[in-house]
Amino acid sequence: MTVPSAFTASLSPAERAAYGRNARRRASRSCHGWYETAQRRPDPIEVIEDQSADRVPELVPIRYGRMLESPFRFYRGAAAIMATDLAPLPNSGLQVQLCGDAHPLNFRLLASPERRLVFDINDFDETLPGPFEWDVKRLAAGFVTAGRANGFSRKEQNSTVRACVRAYRERMREFAGMRTLDIWYAQDDADRLRELLASSNDKSLDRETRRRTAEAAARARTRTHLRAFEKLTRLTAEGRRIAPDPPLITPLAQLSADSSTAGREKELQTLLDGYARTLPSERRHLLRHYRLVDMARKVVGVGSVGTRCWVLLLLGRDDDDPLLLQAKEAQESVLAAHTGGERYDNQGRRVVAGQRLMQTAGDIFLGWTHVVGLDGRGRDFYVRQLWDWKGIARPETMGPGLLSLFGRLCGASLARAHARSGDPLALAAYLGGSDRFDRALTEFAQSYADQNERDFAALEAARRSGRIRAERL
Repeated sequence: MTVPSAFTASLSPAERAAYGRNARRRASRSCHGWYETAQRRPDPIEVIEDQSADRVPELVPIRYGRMLESPFRFYRGAAAIMATDLAPLPNSGLQVQLCGDAHPLNFRLLASPERRLVFDINDFDETLPGPFEWDVKRLAAGFVTAGRANGFSRKEQNSTVRACVRAYRERMREFAGMRTLDIWYAQDDADRLRELLASSNDKSLDRETRRRTAEAAARARTRTHLRAFEKLTRLTAEGRRIAPDPPLITPLAQLSADSSTAGREKELQTLLDGYARTLPSERRHLLRHYRLVDMARKVVGVGSVGTRCWVLLLLGRDDDDPLLLQAKEAQESVLAAHTGGERYDNQGRRVVAGQRLMQTAGDIFLGWTHVVGLDGRGRDFYVRQLWDWKGIARPETMGPGLLSLFGRLCGASLARAHARSGDPLALAAYLGGSDRFDRALTEFAQSYADQNERDFAALEAARRSGRIRAERL
């Protein structure tokens, strides 16, 4: 995988910083505040329909139903629409490994391999190299959308975005002064959370914020693979099996006709065998201690609904020694058509490579594979553990102060992820010490949140007209 940086070790720090400052000639910091609907903008519903064309047909209405719950839920599923809107805009040309879908709910508490609780990006389905500001813009507009869902005033919405973008800019300037290995080893762990709390200017928040942060950390530690095992399985005459909850969780036996069950089992065993070959030798050795006993299709997320996603139940010593893996179909990134960058022979490999580059909390079972299905079509997958100390934020329950603090944490975490793949010296020089970039992104976030609401209304109109069918579950 090519590291998405325009720099080499032969450039001096001064040259790298000069490159970043000169990028302002290509796209000034203030220009990022501009957004207007393009005259030839693609139909947003057509963009979503094109995405849905290769998904499981009976699950697509669930995707639309989830997107129609609120503008914020719509935003979570509209990464492809936003990619088409960002592409024509001026960009800095400063490349990083992008998350590609950096909305607020894709940041959460996770377990590191050392079993420490860290805050990091969680979703890399759309990861690809591109201009750094595309991720920052998606995050900023997401916070305005979340603030509107909570009934915040425009001033309160703007305060959250400014806090988020300022944290990104200031953290990147910190990284510009750090040694390369120190950047790579940097984590947003419990100590970092305490630093953010201590540096908050809103002292009235302190007690409530500390309480809720501690509660979130405690909940995350309960979301282990054993908790998932208890929730998602049941004891049967054949032993532990995945509990059905169709159409959200549908065991293999309920999906396939009797004649195709054996073929589907072979397909998924092939998936598991191919995936194992992408793991390091010691992880393959660990995986051999488990045997595959059950499989089920699972509906996940909002934007991902309709992609082929499997839960694989493996058991080790006995029925009380489980490993739950999630094998999720990896389709081409929504950014691919707009970046002109590297093409991948396996989209699962793209997801895994991007995740390893951006995320400090790596899953020891992360891998990828390619499978030819019963329909004769080849599909790419990536595989990871299902639940491992994951603490999911709930912005809809946050007041203005707490959402601003969450925004700071997300902005700082995104800067850390970008600094690992891009050039922090150039990025910091481009961003500068003033708040010009912060103010521009606040203007953009408000304009794009307006666009998101118009697109949400268009999807609702498509449902009413019968163009699309939505199912709310």
